[in-house]
Amino acid sequence: MYYNGIYHLFYQYNPKGAVWGNIVWAHSVSKDLINWEALDRAIYPSKWFDINGCWSGSATILPGNKPVILYTGIDPKQRQIQNYAVPKNLSDPYLREWVKPDDNPLVDPDKSVNASAFRDPTTAWWVDGHWRTLIGSRRKHRGIAYLYRSKDFKRWVKAKHPLHSAAKTGMWECPDFFPVSLSGQNGLDTSVVEENIKHVFKVSLDRTRYEYYTVGTYDLKKDRYIPDNTSVDGWAGLRFDYGNFYASKTFFDPSKNRRILWGWANESDSVKDDKEKGWAGIQAIPRKIWLDANGKQVLQWPVEELETLRGPKVQLGNQKLQKGEHIEVKGITAAQADVDVTFSFPSLDKAERFDPKWANIDALDVCAQKGSKVQGGLGPFGLLTLASEKLEEFTPVFFRIFKAQTKHVVLLCSDARSSSLGSGLYKPPFAGWVDVHLTKKKLSLRSLIDNSVVESFGAEGKTVILSRVYPTLAVFGKAHLFVFNNGSETIKVENLNAWSMKKPLMNAPIRI
Repeated sequence: MYYNGIYHLFYQYNPKGAVWGNIVWAHSVSKDLINWEALDRAIYPSKWFDINGCWSGSATILPGNKPVILYTGIDPKQRQIQNYAVPKNLSDPYLREWVKPDDNPLVDPDKSVNASAFRDPTTAWWVDGHWRTLIGSRRKHRGIAYLYRSKDFKRWVKAKHPLHSAAKTGMWECPDFFPVSLSGQNGLDTSVVEENIKHVFKVSLDRTRYEYYTVGTYDLKKDRYIPDNTSVDGWAGLRFDYGNFYASKTFFDPSKNRRILWGWANESDSVKDDKEKGWAGIQAIPRKIWLDANGKQVLQWPVEELETLRGPKVQLGNQKLQKGEHIEVKGITAAQADVDVTFSFPSLDKAERFDPKWANIDALDVCAQKGSKVQGGLGPFGLLTLASEKLEEFTPVFFRIFKAQTKHVVLLCSDARSSSLGSGLYKPPFAGWVDVHLTKKKLSLRSLIDNSVVESFGAEGKTVILSRVYPTLAVFGKAHLFVFNNGSETIKVENLNAWSMKKPLMNAPIRI
């Protein structure tokens, strides 16, 4: 949340190790979303209503500029119940200490609710004299976002119908629900309900460990959410990120009139038994998020403050890449870099045929078949990131263009299969389709490279993929960066800008 000039990040944290368990709410503060100071934990198990865990939730700013946290507590019977916490001292600019009043819990699951699957309350919004919040759940295999209403933020009543639900999607974790403007990039406060807006509804699916979202309409009279016919629920739907990205949350930043998305770059090789095997992760780069002009999807872009970490810059332009060619981008720290490149091609004639079967499978399966080493027509072309000198290791981020019956189809891949010589690592290919017109015969790609993370934004933020990788050779000063083309059509690097990136200040005191 943003409060009185300071950004507050609360996150699930195990103080005893990088595995799942012993979860508390850690707390860090920043003036710019980049340089952070860690504070003492904000919330931890201490009372009967959260004695077995303080799980995820959200922050809301109440009238009078009073912040409140809604979170899921695990009670002595292992039931998931919804609690609140407030700052102990509002005059403390850091809001270091939080108290959990004894009138908790605010929401106790009734008999119609699965108390073992009832968690992660959203930021509340105010409409027609009532606060509203969503709580993720499931009934058998149906994912559910229960809607609760309150006049005073203390007494909450479950609505007759959920805000939204979908069959065969399993548990809906970390739901998020927020308005987006139909024009421009400005964000909207969560409580804004007016004409010329749509709503985005996002869930994290426990069954797949991926996130999915839809764009649609919030029917105020019925208090229901209706996805547009361009969006579908479940794992055939849209994703904020097609890679290692989970449990995301957005918030409205009034200081810059924008909505910020932040997620967890998880690193598990299992989607079945995470509680037993353990999950570890890092925070992805915060992103600005807004609705695409086509009204069908969101766009994302790294927050502008990230550019303050840019150091020495190199440029490359009007560089042709023939089939099988790769050219090194020299003069930067390739292990920690920001790369922004535009590729162009003279014709679409050599695009490969799009197999109609691919319309019914995940894009990553196409990437697995058509990797960076498989020669094509128009592509693969893109970047070889975190590459060793002789390419024993590299993480390619690339485009392939196909010709379907009525249009061209663009695939963006981030393929970790060649990322490391290490054994026993999770090295999947990730991919997403890019909904872009190719009338200008150009595609842009921005990749943020940070030692074990490659975070890529295709076509100005239409498709985003974050990959966790663990090279053994391409580390620190031994990492290299290349542009490459492995298609028969010649590709031109129209313009490439790359910067060495400095480290942010972590745990240094911020100035108030």
